[in-house]
Amino acid sequence: MTAALGFLNIALIIAFCAVVVSQLLCIIRLFIGPDTGDRILALDTMVVNAIGIIVLLGIWQGTQIYFEVSVIIAMLGFVSTVAYARFRLRGDIIE
Repeated sequence: MTAALGFLNIALIIAFCAVVVSQLLCIIRLFIGPDTGDRILALDTMVVNAIGIIVLLGIWQGTQIYFEVSVIIAMLGFVSTVAYARFRLRGDIIE
């Protein structure tokens, strides 16, 4: 039983490191992105990475509240990405 928990902790540490590296790369793309579309995609990917960090934190601590928070952030991230993309394409959000 303890060996399984040890492997889970190692897997969680590796997953945390991978998601943090991905988040840092998205921040770099956000600042040096040559086009607005690249910046929108970087922001959307940063939301996905933030959801991944929250889910990993929920697994690490063994609580379920983080999973509910991640669903709410996923919905807000999707709506904000669509709204920002419409604003960049058309100049307004609401027609």
